[in-house]
Amino acid sequence: MLTFDPQGLIPAIVQDALSGRILMLGWMNEEALRRTLSSGEVWFWSRSRQTLWHKGETSGNVLRVHELRADCDADCLLIRAEPAGPTCHTGRESCFWQDIEGNALLPPAGSFLDELAEVIASRRLASPQESYTARLFNAGQLRIAQKVGEEGLELALAGAAQDDERVIEESADLLFHLLVLLNERGIPLREVLARLAARHAAATQPAQSPA
Repeated sequence: MLTFDPQGLIPAIVQDALSGRILMLGWMNEEALRRTLSSGEVWFWSRSRQTLWHKGETSGNVLRVHELRADCDADCLLIRAEPAGPTCHTGRESCFWQDIEGNALLPPAGSFLDELAEVIASRRLASPQESYTARLFNAGQLRIAQKVGEEGLELALAGAAQDDERVIEESADLLFHLLVLLNERGIPLREVLARLAARHAAATQPAQSPA
């Protein structure tokens, strides 16, 4: 049983189901929750307009629900959702884009890999003399791809015949160089995560019974 406040509302935190980034906070009443569950897209109760609000109804940037969770006191919801576009009305990915003094910040990272991908992207502007990542970008796509191959081979050899510490080291090297390659190709990490999620969903679907 969920606990709604005296106004009949419950706070709902929206998290990107793929990246883990916190996107926004909204409020739901029982009808907004019912419509969210029945439609598979997030609905809120607008406290300013005193009406139900289908998130993205005007912009098209809907939030497709993957999972709903309640906290330990059942008085707050966590909605894991896939955003169809920017969540914030300012056009930003997340509503949490500023510090408490109003200064613009990068979107909150959902995971360390997410944060690392952003750092790697920023190294494009660094001096190759001062940054290994910048030297990789300066060397070009072919060299970056070669490094991914080299690191993959080193990981395979470590996995076959070396200790766990070496496997961890080589895994970290491979992940780093893979993120550099994705950035060089202009492929967001999110697209790789989405492909993995789609494979997972397909693998966990119930088997069709024979006709």
